[in-house]
Amino acid sequence: MKNSDKYLKAIKENICSICVDSSEEGECILTEKEICAVEIYLPKIVELIHGSQTDNIFDLHLELRDKICSDCKTSKNKEHCHLRDDSNCALDRYFSIIVDTIQKVDLQVN
Repeated sequence: MKNSDKYLKAIKENICSICVDSSEEGECILTEKEICAVEIYLPKIVELIHGSQTDNIFDLHLELRDKICSDCKTSKNKEHCHLRDDSNCALDRYFSIIVDTIQKVDLQVN
């Protein structure tokens, strides 16, 4: 299993099971027209966490907005996103759990 697969598996176990966009069984209920920002941007999120000079979650969150949110189609810029404004962005909503999950996978891999 590749490292990227391990991250995705861990995210599905730790995030999808509690996500508001999942069924009671933890299965994603997003339609074909909807996308999961966590899954789409996972490689960039892992890269951001691994390349960051800080472990501070608030600083990491600012880096997320600078490097990932600013490229998202739903975001006009890093400061304004209609999904984030409505607490409907899984990436923003679960960011601290995502960081924790990636760091735990890193500890298992090393």
